[in-house]
Amino acid sequence: MNMVVMFCVRACSGLVGMRMAPPLRFLHSFPGMTVSQIDEEVAKLLELKAQLGGDDGKHQFVLKTAKGTRDYNPKQMAIREKVFNTIISCFKRHGAETIDTPVFELKETLTGKYGEDSKLIYDLKDQGGELLSLRYDLTVPFARYLAMNKITNIKRYHIAKVYRRDNPAMTRGRYREFYQCDFDIAGQYDAMIPDAECLKIVHEILSELDLGEFRIKVNDRRILDGMFAVCGVPNDKFRTICSTVDKLDKMSWEDVKKEMVNEKGLSEEAADQIGEYVSMQGGKDLAERLLQDEKMSRSKQACAGLSDIQLLFSYLHLFQVTDKVVFDLSLARGLDYYTGIIYEAVLTQAGVAPVATEAQNGPPGEENVSVGSVAGGGRYDGLVGMFDPKGKKVPCVGVSIGIERIFSIMEQKAEASSQKVRTTEVQVMVVSAQKNLLEERLKLVTELWNADIKAEVMYKKNPKLLSQLQHCEESGIPLVAILGEQELKDGVVKLRVVASREEVDISRAELIAEIRRRTTA
Repeated sequence: MNMVVMFCVRACSGLVGMRMAPPLRFLHSFPGMTVSQIDEEVAKLLELKAQLGGDDGKHQFVLKTAKGTRDYNPKQMAIREKVFNTIISCFKRHGAETIDTPVFELKETLTGKYGEDSKLIYDLKDQGGELLSLRYDLTVPFARYLAMNKITNIKRYHIAKVYRRDNPAMTRGRYREFYQCDFDIAGQYDAMIPDAECLKIVHEILSELDLGEFRIKVNDRRILDGMFAVCGVPNDKFRTICSTVDKLDKMSWEDVKKEMVNEKGLSEEAADQIGEYVSMQGGKDLAERLLQDEKMSRSKQACAGLSDIQLLFSYLHLFQVTDKVVFDLSLARGLDYYTGIIYEAVLTQAGVAPVATEAQNGPPGEENVSVGSVAGGGRYDGLVGMFDPKGKKVPCVGVSIGIERIFSIMEQKAEASSQKVRTTEVQVMVVSAQKNLLEERLKLVTELWNADIKAEVMYKKNPKLLSQLQHCEESGIPLVAILGEQELKDGVVKLRVVASREEVDISRAELIAEIRRRTTA
């Protein structure tokens, strides 16, 4: 096989080397293919040649990350760490504890939990008799964890990577390997109090990160199911129609209706009735109005959901977040495990320049108007019961922060800003003004490390003073501790403020206290 490939590659390589169109006799060898198609095949063969090895027989690596994944440089990691710290601080402020679960689960644990998105699950090869899959999200593993350990009450957060065989859109923060940040409350509590706290958490995080204007859309799966029933959707089509409605944030109503009718087999009359409802947005007043609606009032399910929406908005008013929350009947969230309230946070204006991407449709600038979902969640009271041998249910509600999209926006803002992103936390650099002072520098930096001061020293015996000072300016190190022969005689250290270039002599005994005073924000 390799010999055949190498023969084809050599033949094609000759054509590439001649920088000319393939001769007529070559085209006859590939009937039905255009020149551009042949060029594409040649490129694929050349890449295969690089993987198999060059003409000299040596293996040549293709240096690239796998599709849908990326590396992160120190600047990007500094931004990510800042975002993580903000989110974790919020979770802890609300009393959450953390857990961890394996990156892969038994395939049967994940199967049948994600509706039409189940096709995006990464399956692993058979490992000693166990069929395994990479986790798709953190919610299903959490439910398995609760059932396995017989836990009925917990408020937990979990930050970890998940995997999806999705079509990646890298510049929009959509990857095949990405982090999720989940906050969930499990336990039997009075209606809508934990649900309202989850929305309060989303509001706090998005406000603290200062990403731009946002709104939080809320709905209820019972309202959706009741709506489908009164509009004439057959019971066996509820979930698949729900998945189609979930695409309204990416597709026009005309395209969604076409999918419902042409692909899902729904009647036009039923689709038109759904269209009337999913265009509705409002607040507590809309829930009150729908409770009086002739059709919706016929569904007990819908009425129960609408009553909870009313109660939810009462609590959200007390939490002072109603300015950003809207009751939106078009919100569906296609995951099968949701049973009650659902919500999604959307950035409406990110304050950064629009980015052209392979996934972007519509006129230039549209990306800047609606950046997309940055958080989502809801109530899933039946998921834990799926794993419990006796079917014992543990009510749960939670939210997942769309961290990768947030990272993308923060990185864009950092690029657009003139403010330098620090990639280290070094507070002071120990430098010398003359030669042969390496030992003294190492003694001083050791004193600082022992006192829990973040410090560093240049790895040269006799570095130039200018080089050391330039390193501080480039790295954003705020202070420089300068040692010279005179300073050693006098028992002082010359402390230099990098930003103002102000210098002051500090006694060795008071140096640590002075550095702490100057670097404590």
